[in-house]
Amino acid sequence: MTIKEQLFQELDQVPESDLQKVLEFVRSLKAEEQSSINDRVWQAYLDSEGEREEVYRRLANS
Repeated sequence: MTIKEQLFQELDQVPESDLQKVLEFVRSLKAEEQSSINDRVWQAYLDSEGEREEVYRRLANS
């Protein structure tokens, strides 16, 4: 049985009143992952910007 199948099996046993909490938790996991990806992309941009500034500085000093 796959993890997804196990999750579905467990969800079938969760009371309807608690399903909103489960949904919010799953969405928070997705948001954390997206935030992590955004942080890595932003850091890569900043790193490349710093490298370009170094190249421009060297060109200006030569």
